[in-house]
Amino acid sequence: QVRLVESGGGLVQAGGSLRLSCTASGSGLSIAAMAWHRQAPGKQRELVASITPGGNTYYSDSVKGRFTISRDDAKNTVSLQQNSLKPEDTAVYYCNVRGTHYSGSAFSNFDSWGQGTQVTVSS
Repeated sequence: QVRLVESGGGLVQAGGSLRLSCTASGSGLSIAAMAWHRQAPGKQRELVASITPGGNTYYSDSVKGRFTISRDDAKNTVSLQQNSLKPEDTAVYYCNVRGTHYSGSAFSNFDSWGQGTQVTVSS
C-alpha cells in the first residue's frame, strides 16, 4: 500500500504565497508521474500541474507563471509553490502519484491520491 501525506495548505490574502508538499511512503517505491489537482466547491476536479521523472512540467493556463511544481525523488516528495495567489485559487488541493511498489511478493502499479489540503485565498 502506498500512502500520501499532504501539508502546507491554509488561509492567505490575495497576492500571498503558500507551499504545498506531498510525501509518498511504501515498500520498494519507484515513482513516475507526480501531479497536483484541485477541486473548488461546485466544480469538477482539475489538473493544476504535473512533473515527469525527467523534470518535464505541465501547468494549466490558470496557474502558469504563478505556480511551480518540483519533486525530490530522494524523499519521494512533490511540492507546489504557489505565488501571487488569487481568490479563484481557493480549492482543496490533492496530490496524485503514480508508479510501482512492492506489494506482497511482486511489484505492481499504483495510482494514489492524497487526502487533500484546503487553500483559501481571501480578497
